[in-house]
Amino acid sequence: MNEQDFLAGYDPSAYPSTAITVDVVALTIREGALHLLLIRRGQPPYQGHWALPGGFIQPDEDLTTGARRELAEETGLGGDRLRRVHLEQLASYGAPDRDPRMRIVSVAHLAFAPDLPDPVADSDADEAGWLPVTALPSRQLAFDHARIVDDGLERARSKLEYTPLATRFLGPEFTIAELRGVYETVWGHPLHAGNFHRKVLSVPGFVESTGVSTERGGARGGPRARLYRAGDARLLHPALLRPAREETIR
Repeated sequence: MNEQDFLAGYDPSAYPSTAITVDVVALTIREGALHLLLIRRGQPPYQGHWALPGGFIQPDEDLTTGARRELAEETGLGGDRLRRVHLEQLASYGAPDRDPRMRIVSVAHLAFAPDLPDPVADSDADEAGWLPVTALPSRQLAFDHARIVDDGLERARSKLEYTPLATRFLGPEFTIAELRGVYETVWGHPLHAGNFHRKVLSVPGFVESTGVSTERGGARGGPRARLYRAGDARLLHPALLRPAREETIR
């Protein structure tokens, strides 16, 4: 039997149907704290519970397109600002009972960027907002979204160790102190300023100098800080390890 004859006689109803959704773990830094985008569901199942933005994949889109669409619908981002958002597949979640409606597999994505705007709830949500990650233990999330959030936070924290993606939380130009603030906020640990500065500048391609400095000195009247931009490195070598992991390796 050739492939054309096989496909002509193929019966997809011979197998149980499965739906595909995308969920987005969207992170940003607001007022010096790491925040997660959540929506309050406006209809069953889990009506009234907080959940990750997401939804069913449309027939004419792939997974990444669907994730970008869901993020755009919740944040109002579009064009160049949406393209600046770092977006990557996180993991797939397919436990048979994860959704009471039917068998639904979710392909979760991780997104982060600086200065993401206040969200606007769509027709399926009663409310949408940025929630500090530190407040998550007080929220009961819908479906298996608590697990997805945990996986997303761990991915973000680990990627800051061995990739330059911390720079994606900042504008085009930044100081080393601002970069250190991203690491401290995402990792949840204070870092020694001098050691961090030396480590960053010792990693080839992590950052590059713009040749200019800030217009004013620090809050205590110190010297003006040099401005940097993201370099061309894709991986950090040597890696910047989280304090707890650094102690373990030693």
